[in-house]
Amino acid sequence: MLMPWLLSGLGLVILLFAGDALVKGAVNLSLRLGVPALIVSLTIVAFGTSAPELLISVKAILDGVPGLALGNVVGSNTANILMVLGIPALLATMHTSECRTRKTYNQMIAASLLFIALAFRGVFDWISGLILLSGLAYMLYDAFSDAKDHRRACRSGEVEEEEEPEGADPDMAGWQIALFLILGLIGLPLGASLLVDNATLIAQTYGVSDTVIGLTLVAVGTSLPELATTVMAALRRQADVALGNVIGSNMFNLLAIIGIASLVGPISVDEAFLRIDLWVMLGASLLLIPFVYLGRDITRLWGVALSALYGLYLLIILI
Repeated sequence: MLMPWLLSGLGLVILLFAGDALVKGAVNLSLRLGVPALIVSLTIVAFGTSAPELLISVKAILDGVPGLALGNVVGSNTANILMVLGIPALLATMHTSECRTRKTYNQMIAASLLFIALAFRGVFDWISGLILLSGLAYMLYDAFSDAKDHRRACRSGEVEEEEEPEGADPDMAGWQIALFLILGLIGLPLGASLLVDNATLIAQTYGVSDTVIGLTLVAVGTSLPELATTVMAALRRQADVALGNVIGSNMFNLLAIIGIASLVGPISVDEAFLRIDLWVMLGASLLLIPFVYLGRDITRLWGVALSALYGLYLLIILI
């Protein structure tokens, strides 16, 4: 019974490396072709970092285990707040009182409420998918408008110049760009196949639902890149990067991942989601209010509280 666990872990590792390779290749190819860094940051990087979750969700639907797809998204959003913000806060206080994230936070809450409302239809079908993708289009347009205003302010000297998008390397050779793209395009479906197939086997062996596996094993695994990014941001005192990473990731999970996946096939909503998991996700999101609106920092005490809450949630799910 050890083999499915090892293959699931291998699939996860392949997914993480392939997603990173695809982002690096796509970013540098776009910049080489003259696409503005602004557009690259808002589209390619955002979608590229969500590619593992998207591939997992699509593969799960095609394999007839849609609960794993939904569990992955809902579980990842909960993990992103309780685990991804909780664990780094144990290492260093994150001075989120200095961050200006109210607008994006409000958008995340709106996306969460829209997602919950659609879930009560009992299924995420193509209608739900189009609604979610419409919400994504609006938020991308709004982010694009804000970014243009920021660039205009940079040129006038009102604020500091923006950084290059993640993965940008002006000196990267053409063959390296091609290699990154090939590795990403081959690795993503391979990793998704390994992870979904073996996670499903684990669920069947232990008599738990694919939804539970999605909420736990797959959700924690796909939140590891966000955790690594947030840990580094906390150690570098970049609280805005840490908080923005979590909020942005959660919005993309809800609107883009399920929006696209529901166009591939219908995703039925388990009764347990409507009773527990969706509300836990929303409750975790609302826990950010003191940091976003009340000027609180995420101290080590908050880190202990958030991490403990996530541990308790996992325990309840598994029991």
